Amino acid sequence: KWKTLYQIQGERKRIMRETCSKYKSNNRRIITPYHVSRIFVEDKYRVLYCEVPKAGCSNWKRVLMVLNGLASSTKDIQHNTVHYGNYLKRLDGFDHKGIYHRLSTYTKMLFIREPFEKLVSAFRDKFEHPNNYYHPVFGKAIISRYRVNATKEALRTGSGVKFKEFIQYLLDVHRPVGMDIHWDHVNRLCSPCLIDYDFVGKFESMEEDANFFLHLIGAPQNLTFPKFKDRHSNEERTTTKITQQYFAQLSPSQRQQSYDFYYMDYLMFNYSKP
Repeated sequence: KWKTLYQIQGERKRIMRETCSKYKSNNRRIITPYHVSRIFVEDKYRVLYCEVPKAGCSNWKRVLMVLNGLASSTKDIQHNTVHYGNYLKRLDGFDHKGIYHRLSTYTKMLFIREPFEKLVSAFRDKFEHPNNYYHPVFGKAIISRYRVNATKEALRTGSGVKFKEFIQYLLDVHRPVGMDIHWDHVNRLCSPCLIDYDFVGKFESMEEDANFFLHLIGAPQNLTFPKFKDRHSNEERTTTKITQQYFAQLSPSQRQQSYDFYYMDYLMFNYSKP
C-alpha cells in the first residue's frame, strides 16, 4: 500500500514540476515573506503546511495543533479556535534565515481540490449562509455592479448573491472588490513553482493521503485525520454533482472562461477538464 502511495506522490510532483518548467519563468526568483504568508509552521515534527481554503484546511490546522502539543485531540478544537486563535505560527513571521532554514529542512506539504468544486464550496459557504464579512464586503459590491434593478434591501445588506453574479465578479478584469483566498489560484496561494513541495495531497483522496503523510512524518499512531465537516455540518458536502448544478446556471462561454481562469491549477495538479 505504501509503495503505491509513494508512486502517486512521485507522479504528482513530476507533473507539478513539468508544468512549472513549461509555463513559468520564475524558477530563479527570490522567495519573499509574501510567498510564504499562507504557510503554517509546526516545529516539533518539522512540518510546513500551505493552507488552501476549502480543501480540508480547518482539519489540517487541528492536526498541526495536536502535533504541536496545543491540544490532545482534534475533536476538542472549535472552528473559531482554529481560524482566529493564532495558535499556529506562519512562516512569514520568521526572519530571512528562519524562513530559509525551515524551507530547506522541513517537510513541505499542501492539499488541493478540484478547482470548480473548491469554488462552489466557497460560494455556498460564504454567500448562502449569513456572513457578516462576505455579504457587506463582497456581496454589496457584486450586487451593485452586476444586478440590474437591484432592490434597496439587496444593495443595503449584500445578501443573496447569485452564483452567476459571483462568476461575473470573478472573471471581471476590473473587479469592484479584490481577490480572496477562498477563490484564488493555488498557484498564487502556495507558489508551487518557487517552493518545492515534498507532499501533494488531494481532497478527493483525503483520508488515504492524510494518513500516509502522518505516517511519513512519524506522527503518533493514534492521531488520524478527522473526518468531520467543519462548517454547516448538516449540509451535504460539495460534490461533483452539486458543482455541475451550479455550473449549469452559466453560459458555455462563462464556463470556458472559468476553466481558463483556473487553467494552471487544472494542469499543475492533473485534474481533467470538467
